Amino acid sequence: MASELIPVNITIGDRSYRIKILPSDEEAVRKSLKRIHDKILEFRTQFAGKDMQDYISMVLIWYATQPVDDPSLDPVSQEALLEKLRKMESQIDPFLP
Repeated sequence: MASELIPVNITIGDRSYRIKILPSDEEAVRKSLKRIHDKILEFRTQFAGKDMQDYISMVLIWYATQPVDDPSLDPVSQEALLEKLRKMESQIDPFLP
């Protein structure tokens, strides 16, 4: 499966990252990045004087608390998102006290 992954350069806040994704996920990743970027700009307007880390944290909290039944996500994307979140949770759990 790793051979199916494609490298993609993304930017969040002031930082660039190189990640590998499935080609079928590229559009969803790009849409998510646009939403994140738009929210960062919105929070920068609302809360002047904060640093980029604060804005990214605000966006992360906002994004994580959005209802799963968001109409902008189709059912396939919802299930894929939930599966990815479950996988991330299982990877984090061993490190929790």
